[in-house]
Amino acid sequence: MKPDPASEGCRGQRLTVGFWSGWGPWTQRRARWPQDGQDSPAGPGFWVLVSHFAQASQRTRTCSPCCEAHGCARSAHAPGRRSGCTGCRRTGLVCGSSGASPTHPLGTAHIESIRQGHQSEGLQRFGTAFPPARCLTITFRGHRKNLDLVAHSVEEAQCWVRGLEKLRARLKAMSQREHLDHWIHSYLHRADSNQDSKMSFKEIKGLLRMVNVDMDDMYAYRLFKECDRSNDERLEGPEIEEFVRQLLKRPELEELFHQFSGEDLVLSAPELLEFLEVQGEAGATLAHAQQLIQTYELHETAKSHELMTLDGFMMYLLSPEGAALDHTHATVFQDMGQPLSHYFISSSHNTYLTDSQIGGLSSTEAYIRAFTQGCRCVELDCWEGPGGEPVVYHGHTLTSKILFRDVVQVVHDHAFMLSPYPVILSLENHCGLQQQAVMAHHLRTILGDMLVTEVLDTQNPKELPSPEQLKGRVLVKGRKLPAMQGEDGRPLSDREDEEEEDGEAIRAARQRTLPEARPQAGQVSPELSALVVYCCATRLKTLHPGPGPAQPYQVGSLSERRARKLLWEAGGHWPIPALLNSATGNSFVRHNARQLTRVYPLGLRVNSTNYNPQEMWNAGCQLVALNFQTPGYEMDLNAGRFLVNGRCGYILKPSCLRQPDTMFDPRCPGPPSTTLTVQVLTAQQLPKLNAEKPSSIVDPLVRVEIHGVPADCARKETSYVLNNGFNPHWGQTLQFQLRAPDLALVRFVVEDYDMASPNDFVGQFTLPFSSLKQGGQVGGLPIPSCLLARTGATTEDLTLVGPTGYRHIHLLSKDGAPLSPATLFVHICIQHS
Repeated sequence: MKPDPASEGCRGQRLTVGFWSGWGPWTQRRARWPQDGQDSPAGPGFWVLVSHFAQASQRTRTCSPCCEAHGCARSAHAPGRRSGCTGCRRTGLVCGSSGASPTHPLGTAHIESIRQGHQSEGLQRFGTAFPPARCLTITFRGHRKNLDLVAHSVEEAQCWVRGLEKLRARLKAMSQREHLDHWIHSYLHRADSNQDSKMSFKEIKGLLRMVNVDMDDMYAYRLFKECDRSNDERLEGPEIEEFVRQLLKRPELEELFHQFSGEDLVLSAPELLEFLEVQGEAGATLAHAQQLIQTYELHETAKSHELMTLDGFMMYLLSPEGAALDHTHATVFQDMGQPLSHYFISSSHNTYLTDSQIGGLSSTEAYIRAFTQGCRCVELDCWEGPGGEPVVYHGHTLTSKILFRDVVQVVHDHAFMLSPYPVILSLENHCGLQQQAVMAHHLRTILGDMLVTEVLDTQNPKELPSPEQLKGRVLVKGRKLPAMQGEDGRPLSDREDEEEEDGEAIRAARQRTLPEARPQAGQVSPELSALVVYCCATRLKTLHPGPGPAQPYQVGSLSERRARKLLWEAGGHWPIPALLNSATGNSFVRHNARQLTRVYPLGLRVNSTNYNPQEMWNAGCQLVALNFQTPGYEMDLNAGRFLVNGRCGYILKPSCLRQPDTMFDPRCPGPPSTTLTVQVLTAQQLPKLNAEKPSSIVDPLVRVEIHGVPADCARKETSYVLNNGFNPHWGQTLQFQLRAPDLALVRFVVEDYDMASPNDFVGQFTLPFSSLKQGGQVGGLPIPSCLLARTGATTEDLTLVGPTGYRHIHLLSKDGAPLSPATLFVHICIQHS
């Protein structure tokens, strides 16, 4: 039996997957890996193919034949580069390396998934010479390259899969304390310049700069001498542990703990219950308090006596149960039995693209990444391809092309790995009748029983089916025969609205296309039409109801500009409130209570930027499609909206957006009904933005943003703290009045203040207001006096009358990856009038 790479005996070619735990000397706990050219005990290692969404370079050979042909040894290859032998340089393949730059290593926390077999574009195109059982792909968060690997044996491949999965599971199960241990030990190792496991004061000063704090030299030296019990100007072993403990002290948590623990400095189960009741924890009972002690207390003696120490108290507050997000909303908790039109549905635009819509790369990997983010509606721009095979790309641009059948295969393989609820394929069809028939054939043969091809037997014809009824099923959105007529009597075209919104260059290119290469508007093959059951494409020009009952199976598709126009028309002469027409003020909302509406970005957004999705959600639009490949606050809002309900991609709309006769109007939602008060207290272990410049330390400020109906949108921020990203203190209060809280998102943002240029982004976290943990109904606690002393505020400034709630905000990076152990510590009060 070969050892797993997680074990001490198994080594791999530059795959740094070890981690530290505990407070002992870090050099004894460091994962050790072989030098370049050394082999793993499990075998001679991997041949490695590095691909970034299967880059469009010409690769004609696999790595092993190339090396054999040119007689090159693996040890001669520079890891992480393409500077090996002539053959390797020509094919673009790398031998014996992970493909990660040595100066920017990727850790286990960056791994998004591990796929076995030919489960990536790179291996499907260039690795078919190797058996699938010897192949695996490691995918990483954000826009990092995939790592495609081929082992020398099936056993070796399984060894690495098991080991990496074990490490990922261990990382996922790590407590905040263990994350902190790992984080501080990595910096201790880097700061120990001579690697002697001892820290001089100079090395301590370097450590402080690394962890983002510019501490006064006199204070730092005094702390250093207090820990230097051997008095030899070096810290080692327990002395380093003591220094780190002093560095990581949380005075605000200590004072909060002492308010409940009393003089004995431990919390009994009844005292912890008192704290839980003040916090407003749902279902707070003595049994629950006892269970928390058993879960989070670190000292076995205290645990055996049902007591919680300060360390256990901190671990509880740093856990998911102590976070601002209601942890009960992390699983599916909403009613999934209502019609599809009653849900916000996570939707992607130009899903095939990995970059801009003019010259970006098209890839099936983009669909997989969208599904891993909970996306439930993906777009396929289908065009005539060579050899009778339709292709997917952004027509008449420099974007690369992928086969339609490959996209459908990805849907079959990956669409339901995260969420069981239905997937909608939004077809933008530019193919002629013959290739449309080919598209229908691929959909039927590849998807099989997944594909919805007829109305459900139990379905009410007056409304759409529910996500629960459509679990594991795929819906096709497109045109249907007989040719559906627009309001002006002309046949319907998928592209008609979008062509009006495209940029001049794209529109001109389409007009230059030969007539015989363009299918006529409204043409649709019977084979493809038969697959459109619940999502029939239609133009939505006005909101005036036509004759006859509503047709729930029709889906309107609008550009962001046209959707805003409908919003304004529906709201009368906006923005002058006095002229609002109450008779038509919510007609768009009523329309979206019955039928699906898809909104997509303007074609003028050539860099694939996004619009603010909140204004579309305010009107009840379900399929608010964004460019998932482009990070920014818009995607932060999308991730926050679909963060809850098990990240299943379906969020039940507020009741005011679901009633067919609703009177709700997002332009005039009524008077304020809720007050949100956020006291920004402290932050912990913020990331260093410029790691290559030791003297660069962040000056953090915190901004709290409300995204909701126009009257609720607001943003307020604290002052900045100079030169301290390790444990900055604010103690400042930000207050917001909300009129439609069920629609609101709350976004916490940390930035590095810069007087001369825009602030740099540090981290953020966005969540629905309705999933924000609320305080209890007991009189509020004052803010710890240590914060009053630091900020110069008074007790009257910071004391709350009403519910309390001390919460941690676990920050995320720009691409949505955790920034653990970086957190904000806040006090939240929600009062309803």
